[in-house]
Amino acid sequence: MVAANHKLRVAVVSPFLDKSYGTERMVIEWISRLTGEFEIHVYSQQVQDLDLSAIAWHRIPRLPGPHLFNFLWWFAANRIWRSWDQRFRGLHHEVVFSPGPNCLDADAVSIHIVFAEFLHRMGPELKFSRNRLRSWPRLLHRKLYYRLAVLLERNVYTNPAVQLILTSKNTSAELERLYGRTGAFPVLYAGVDHSMFNTERRVSLREGMRKSLNISDDQFVLLIIGNDWRKKGVPVLIDALAGMRELPIRLLVVSRELDSELRALVREKGLDDVVRLLPPRKDVEHYFAAADAYVGPSLEDTYALPAVEAMACGLPVIISSRAGASGVVTHEVDGLILSDPTSADELSGLIRQLYADKSLRSRLGERAAATARQFKWESNARDLAEIFRQVVLRKSLPAADTLARES
Repeated sequence: MVAANHKLRVAVVSPFLDKSYGTERMVIEWISRLTGEFEIHVYSQQVQDLDLSAIAWHRIPRLPGPHLFNFLWWFAANRIWRSWDQRFRGLHHEVVFSPGPNCLDADAVSIHIVFAEFLHRMGPELKFSRNRLRSWPRLLHRKLYYRLAVLLERNVYTNPAVQLILTSKNTSAELERLYGRTGAFPVLYAGVDHSMFNTERRVSLREGMRKSLNISDDQFVLLIIGNDWRKKGVPVLIDALAGMRELPIRLLVVSRELDSELRALVREKGLDDVVRLLPPRKDVEHYFAAADAYVGPSLEDTYALPAVEAMACGLPVIISSRAGASGVVTHEVDGLILSDPTSADELSGLIRQLYADKSLRSRLGERAAATARQFKWESNARDLAEIFRQVVLRKSLPAADTLARES
């Protein structure tokens, strides 16, 4: 039995935590609200944007070199570190929680991408024949990493003892089709920080932000935020813009991965004066303030948090049907849904529709803000806390049954 005043100890296993990334931002928002009831221990190589006054960080060294090698080291090291803490420091964790398959002994795993589905949809883009020769070493590295991720998914997601936590309903069908895993999995739609993302703040920041980016009043600005620009659908968005050169439309691409390949693609399409590549910033709401619409043509996105944050800011959004957040959007009511994220023609048509119809933009933006208001991190955290409690209860049942038999 657990004492009434005992805090359940949770190990959070994630290679890094940083609010600049969607998955990691969700984890930070969740666990930072659980410290009152749970004792949180984070096993990670790097932590940013997390108040460590109430959370213990167990730093795991990073291995220099390619990401794949570091991940393999990390995968082994996080288990070694936790085993050491349990054996020599008496740190027994009642719950091991991981965003994705970061370890094989997790009790609860939140799913933010199904790599097997992503690999299927990205297949053509990952062919060596579709990529420049100089990019082949990086492409090979990516292919090997994705294959490893699928292998880990198969081991973790097919284990009935692991509590899977979804961030969109769409994932349930993918799990059944790809891994034969069925069940009524809990769904935690991402929350929104409404003090940061709201219509009033966007309007107040708009003039200053557009001026700082040298955006004129007559320019219609699209925004996309994402760290894997291929997965986020940037290539099809660039193709769509290439067919609208006659319109004063500009695109802001915000990403940590502003590599030479992306810059070459922009130059190849002759869009250097149309597409701006920008680094992330902590006060990301400033980018929303500069935009007239948000576009997210993701090839695969379990949720797509920036799209919902854009909705909270009162921006009209175009969101891919393959993004989990499309499940909370009603087409032509509080957003526009791109049914085929590989179709530049369909995307171009939706962008033209927004550009030409100011009243449509206004109506979609108002209703989008109303829809986004129902998503709060606090309710997310309450739901996650209940999931953890149920995990602990289930783990204690075998011991209780054994004790009853012995009695």
